Amino acid sequence: MKQRIGIIGLGRMGITHFSIINSHPEIEVVAIAEPASLILNMIRKYFKHIKAYENYTDFFVNECPDAILVTTPPSLHHAIALKAAEKNIHVFCEKPFTLDKNHAIELAGIFEKKMLVNQVGYVNRFNEVFRTVKTYVQDGVIGDIIRFKSEMYSRTITKTEESKTWRDSHENGGGALFEIGSHAIDLVNYIIGKPDRITGSSLTRIHSKRVEDAVIATFLYRNNISGTLNVNWSEESFRKPVNKLEIFGEKGKIIADQHGFKLFLNRSRTEINFQSGWNSFSITDVFKPVPFYVRGNEFTAQLYHFIDCILHSNISNICTFRDAAHTQDIIDKIFTDYNLNGTFQS
Repeated sequence: MKQRIGIIGLGRMGITHFSIINSHPEIEVVAIAEPASLILNMIRKYFKHIKAYENYTDFFVNECPDAILVTTPPSLHHAIALKAAEKNIHVFCEKPFTLDKNHAIELAGIFEKKMLVNQVGYVNRFNEVFRTVKTYVQDGVIGDIIRFKSEMYSRTITKTEESKTWRDSHENGGGALFEIGSHAIDLVNYIIGKPDRITGSSLTRIHSKRVEDAVIATFLYRNNISGTLNVNWSEESFRKPVNKLEIFGEKGKIIADQHGFKLFLNRSRTEINFQSGWNSFSITDVFKPVPFYVRGNEFTAQLYHFIDCILHSNISNICTFRDAAHTQDIIDKIFTDYNLNGTFQS
């Protein structure tokens, strides 16, 4: 029997997820919720077998699918996930999950207790470049880590906007730290581990009036590892969003982005076929094919993984609500550190 899936929120990311999940042979999309009349009318016209609702409240009154994909503005995630938990529905939720650490921890506890599959869309965890980097770090290829740098850049906000949008409000999940910074933070947690202390946080306005467009922070660890976070969503020199990670260890360094990585070693490692100096790899050297391609292999991989976790309870989820709560904790600490030690730069 196929898994019955609902989708709440059919904006850009929701439509992407809709196209991917529809390709899975073991699922059937049965209902959606979306306030935009244009999207609702298209669903009702071209997908007559899918029930369409204007809001998630009506969705939950009338529907009880096996699982839902949540791609609404982040301010709604907590309430929607609670409703889903009440009806024992598995949940895939887009990042940054919630806007409050306590809400994230609460939801992680509820879903763990009910043994419901819970996953957050930190898609870099499913990118084969970053997964390979994680393996090399764990295997000690570059030795003990000394320093690192996690960066993300996009051209999301390139001019001052007079009209208010969700991106111009922290209450709705706007600002560079929530929107793109969360990806760069989660990548650190995933590959290196959660930092013990945050310091030197700086939030800078470039075009936005009420939120930050650029963020810098320093991550410190009890084992003397240190690193920096640098994100900017007003960076016009990048055509598409780019995650970059640089890790310096006692035996070499790794420089990676979504598309490939370079590994520098102080000495050759013939047992694993790495020469001294630079070793370069493209994502095509490490990626695994997916059944349906949209935007990148990782987008399909994460949703298929979510379904696999539902179908096969012995599969451990790669990006749980608990993982997202750790990222939310770091976001909260950056805001706290900044509020205690500075004012907005503009």
